[in-house]
Amino acid sequence: MGFRLPRIANSKTSDIPKGHFAVYVGKSQKKRFVVPISYLNQPLFQDMLSQAEEEFGYHHPMGGITIPCSEDTFLDFTSRLSV
Repeated sequence: MGFRLPRIANSKTSDIPKGHFAVYVGKSQKKRFVVPISYLNQPLFQDMLSQAEEEFGYHHPMGGITIPCSEDTFLDFTSRLSV
């Protein structure tokens, strides 16, 4: 059973709406999320990207930005962001 969040869409397709980008989240099992580009201006999201850079450098195993945190942590953080 799934649910839809108003600002974050879990996407399995390659279609990414204009003004959004895909990230992969998870420690071992990666899940793809499509998030608004406006998140890039948010200090909390920038911290998550810095952690990704520290862990992966610029080589991300999924071929896209991989954020090294649990899905629950990612959803908790992004629920606090203002778009």
